[in-house]
Amino acid sequence: MSFFERPAVTVGFSAAGPSLHMCLALRVLTLSPLPGLPLVMSSDLARCGGLLVPHDGEPVGDVRDRPDRWAALQLLTQAIRRGVPVLAWGSGAALAGRALGSAVEQTDGLEWAQAPRNAEVLVWRQERPQHWQVGRVNAWASPEMPAELAAAFLSTLPAQRSRQPASPLEAVGGEAALRPLLADFYARARTDELLGPVFTSHVTDWHAHLDRVTAFWVTMLGGGPAWRGNLNAAHAGLGVSSAQLERWLTLLAQAAHAHLPAEAAEVLLTRAHAMARQLGRRGKRESAGTRRC
Repeated sequence: MSFFERPAVTVGFSAAGPSLHMCLALRVLTLSPLPGLPLVMSSDLARCGGLLVPHDGEPVGDVRDRPDRWAALQLLTQAIRRGVPVLAWGSGAALAGRALGSAVEQTDGLEWAQAPRNAEVLVWRQERPQHWQVGRVNAWASPEMPAELAAAFLSTLPAQRSRQPASPLEAVGGEAALRPLLADFYARARTDELLGPVFTSHVTDWHAHLDRVTAFWVTMLGGGPAWRGNLNAAHAGLGVSSAQLERWLTLLAQAAHAHLPAEAAEVLLTRAHAMARQLGRRGKRESAGTRRC
């Protein structure tokens, strides 16, 4: 029984037989409509068992006037970066190649991608890569998908469950993990002999302050523009010393390790150290300017 069939232009997923049940059980989604399978959304990628990118005959190389194709390309790029297993064919294979940085060419009306960097080409058709794979991306250049290739792809999915986080924010557990961590940090900082007086003199509404700082960290960790501001401007005039920055890092590290796994805490603290260096450089410039005056 064929896993895939081709009505007109689009390759459709056969709704008959055990293949569809296997795809649903493995949480296989599709980038373009296929009978019986749900379309993928960005929010699905963390739990997506595998992604099908079928031939749909839509443009790949020139999508300047096609926001829908740009969106599909971006979604596929996200899936690849996360480590979602991808099976693509026809125009879908060309789209996967483009997502991986390959040039897209056209022969006999069919768009196809050059083999991406570090790809293993398994089958050549004249000068074109017919079947290539790189990482968890498996691509077949023709619009018809061989049943044995689809079966082989499905058979590997149970062993490929690991996923990469989409952003540092997701790596630390999202806003839900940040807020109690930051509340813990400020509980420590307010009673600290070095930092406590600074916060007490500048913060009057602690609930609003926690909201602002949580939004700041959401943005700094790649979660979108929840906070719109400037790190240096927000701390201008506070006279933050190197000793205070070191204490800030120490207390933040204590809170991070109390609330997050070690790897997630390291993601947060790496960003914190980068911000401390930035603020430290600004503090030195301000001190030098004050001495000159």
